[in-house]
Amino acid sequence: MDRRAAVEALEAIEASVARLAVVIREAAESSGSRDSDPLRRRANNALMTLAEVACAEAKMAGLKVQAVDDYDDAAQALAGPATSPEDNTGQEMAVVAEVACVLTVSERSAGALLAEAHQLTTRLPLTLSALQAGQISWQHARVMVDETTNLDRLAAAALEAHFLDPDAVNPARGCPAGGLVPGRFRHKARTWRERHHPVSIEKRHIRSAADRRVEYAPDRDGMAWLSAYLPADQAAGIWDRTTAAGRALQGPHEDRTIGQIRADIAATWLLGGTGDEGGEMSSRRADGVPSPQAQVLVTVPVMSLLGFTQAPAMLDGYGPIPPSMARKLIADGAESFHRVLTDPRDGAPLEIGRTSYRLTKAQRQWLRLRDGKCPFPGCSNQSLDNEADDILAWAHGGSTGISILGQPCPKHHRLRHTTAWTPTTATKNEPPGWISPTGRHYASEHPDWEPPDWPSNIPMTNTGIDTGAVLDADLELDLDLDLDLDTSLPPAQR
Repeated sequence: MDRRAAVEALEAIEASVARLAVVIREAAESSGSRDSDPLRRRANNALMTLAEVACAEAKMAGLKVQAVDDYDDAAQALAGPATSPEDNTGQEMAVVAEVACVLTVSERSAGALLAEAHQLTTRLPLTLSALQAGQISWQHARVMVDETTNLDRLAAAALEAHFLDPDAVNPARGCPAGGLVPGRFRHKARTWRERHHPVSIEKRHIRSAADRRVEYAPDRDGMAWLSAYLPADQAAGIWDRTTAAGRALQGPHEDRTIGQIRADIAATWLLGGTGDEGGEMSSRRADGVPSPQAQVLVTVPVMSLLGFTQAPAMLDGYGPIPPSMARKLIADGAESFHRVLTDPRDGAPLEIGRTSYRLTKAQRQWLRLRDGKCPFPGCSNQSLDNEADDILAWAHGGSTGISILGQPCPKHHRLRHTTAWTPTTATKNEPPGWISPTGRHYASEHPDWEPPDWPSNIPMTNTGIDTGAVLDADLELDLDLDLDLDTSLPPAQR
């Protein structure tokens, strides 16, 4: 971003802010006047404010695009030419990580922003100009980037001109691109793209089918999203089959909605159930869905496990879950369930030390509990493949206690060893922070340990826990507790 472009962008933003100030001042001045229709004037002022704010936001987005692309160019120049593919990958990772930390967004979002900024500044001049002028929103600009992906320059320029150049040979009819909601603009842009794409849809489908995948995203209240990117015929077939099976189960004695039935059927099929309309799925609730028989790591307060309290359990890779769900996982025989010992005073896991270089299973489990995920700022990777890593390398005098260990995901483990990103000191209960190649310090996210709920009718001694005895034991966080897991009985009868 050259200085002239930056000045022009700033002047456009200042003009929008000045107009916004006029609107707000007029609204404030008219609030005390004896207007014949004060509510109508108030509503009109609010709408004018929204319009000016939207225009200013678009111009700010244009300035951000230029700044991101400028930093990318400068960082690559400072790093010098890569001497190997590994060095090139490391440089790209370092740039993405810095942008993510500065903006406090995920690296996935930062990487997408860098890619979008590069496309807008190098291939889509009309889109960038419209964004900087406040004629389209950032969402519209992203749609244009998405729909011109994998198009050559001529095809991308033609699509862009159709919607943003009024002097094009065959401009889009109707309201301008910025006047359409982003979803409708995407539909129109995609339709035009499919009609004029230089490569046949058959060839493009074969290439895109290689990207099929399933994605998982935790949500609130013990729920999560599971989505699949599939060929259209398969996705439509799955939808139609679950809908047909759900419709067959509907009746006067079925109180689930079609959406709930469809979700229960899909979960039953995916978890190995029969999907038999007369069998498991005849249940009027989701209780008929089988429990997963995969490896799980669940941290459960013992009183919650026994049913005396309702404190949530922690499912590794997800977060808090209802205690009833944890008890169900145990009762149904999950293949790898670990009942983790935590300090009843503050909820933190107990440290298990060691003196040799090789990590014990207990230490690896403890790192997962201390960090909760990869400790790099913004990273959400909670994979079981995260790698225990010495903050100070063993070869340079480091030891291997928990306090000098981190557990970054493979991506950030590679970032640490191939770029100038370096972790800072960790503690017993706090993961390491990070220092970027520019010298900026970014703190890591810390798990929010809380004291577990304790039943009021059960006295708690003041002796606490003898951590020395725990550390001396060959504990692998797989406590063999003799607990009655018959959840059908009330706590008093267990």
